[in-house]
Amino acid sequence: MSNIKFRSLVIEEIENQFIPKIEEKIFDKLPPDKVLIKVAYSGLNFKDALSSKGHKGITKQYPHTPGIDLSGTIVESNTKEFSVGEEVLVTGYDLGMNTPGGFQEYACVPKDWVVRIPENLNLKTAMIYGTAGFTAALAIHRFQKNGIMPGTGKILVTGATGAVGTLVIALLNKQGYEVIASTGKSNMVDFLKSLGADEVVTRQDIIDNSTRPLLPRRWKGVIENVGGLTLSSVARSVEKGGAVAIIGNVTGDKIELPIYPFILRGIALLGIESAETEMNLRKEIWSKLANNWKVNNFELLFNEIQLEQVPEHLNKMLKGELSKRTIVKLC
Repeated sequence: MSNIKFRSLVIEEIENQFIPKIEEKIFDKLPPDKVLIKVAYSGLNFKDALSSKGHKGITKQYPHTPGIDLSGTIVESNTKEFSVGEEVLVTGYDLGMNTPGGFQEYACVPKDWVVRIPENLNLKTAMIYGTAGFTAALAIHRFQKNGIMPGTGKILVTGATGAVGTLVIALLNKQGYEVIASTGKSNMVDFLKSLGADEVVTRQDIIDNSTRPLLPRRWKGVIENVGGLTLSSVARSVEKGGAVAIIGNVTGDKIELPIYPFILRGIALLGIESAETEMNLRKEIWSKLANNWKVNNFELLFNEIQLEQVPEHLNKMLKGELSKRTIVKLC
């Protein structure tokens, strides 16, 4: 195939300003070991919001098309591993960072980044999960590798109304964990309970400004999306043998934490990095998401927008105004 015309969201750098616009592009020739995907859905992620504002730690050169995840159908393949017509997804690696990403109608990606969509998922449900759901599932996977199983204690989810937070709650509830959701949005309590939270607490309920090295034991595990003082407080509140899985850093990227939770309670601090997950584990996680971990309430977990609405919603994401997962319908 050649000379395919398609729409793409492009961020241009003009006099130190980063300007989004929809451009028409033309696809010419597929390089070796790559596939061309007709994109059905992408999703909004925090890295996309940073890229759209010129964060050079995410994207080094502009103009650029963000979108760190996508689902779609292969329309051309230059590899034996994948055939035309297969439904696939891509999350992580360099997609949407320095490689043109999912905010376009066609995407050319290396074969080694591609995962076939498992049975029991489709192009839309795969992207309702997307990077957020995959990361949430990785955190639960790490918990279970550390012996934190359903019935072992309460699991706290901070930043609970965000894309990762909502998906974590739904996934934990599906598996029978006791879930405590923390949020600063008082109007979202009923929504979080509808996802499966057993209890909803405020940010003030979990933050401790003192210098005490240990706090009363409250959680067996924490899936932490906030960072800063929240991370310091909840880590000091974890039960013996528990763990904190660090996913985000909305309020701060520094840890000020005494060593006592580690040497007196034996807690683990688990960094959750999804972009470079090796392929065998990647496939295992997606198989779980499609089968025994598959959530029952997809309709509650997402909002859907069009390509033209992406810049506005990325701005809202940076301001903390978005709740749950936002997916982008491309075709």
